[in-house]
Amino acid sequence: MLLNKWGWNGFCCRPCGGVFDAFPIGTALAVGTDSSFWSGSFGGIQDGVALLTNAQLFSNVGSPIDGIRPIVRIPCNQITFVSQ
Repeated sequence: MLLNKWGWNGFCCRPCGGVFDAFPIGTALAVGTDSSFWSGSFGGIQDGVALLTNAQLFSNVGSPIDGIRPIVRIPCNQITFVSQ
C-alpha cells in the first residue's frame, strides 16, 4: 500500500490508519521511506510511529546500509510503502 499526502489510498485518515491492523505482532515487514527501507518484525504502533524489531536499513537498490537494530521507530508521515 502506498501513502500519499491524503493518506492511504487517497482517503484522509489518522497517522498509520488501519494499514498495520492486518499484521500481527512479529510479522516480517519491509517499511519504505524516501530513499531506503527497513526490514524487520512488526512491533506495533505507538504515538504516531511504527515500531520494528530486529530491523535493518537497506538502500532502495537492496544494499544494507547499517547493521541490525533491536528497535526502530519510523514516523508514520515518513512511510511510503509497507510490504509483507
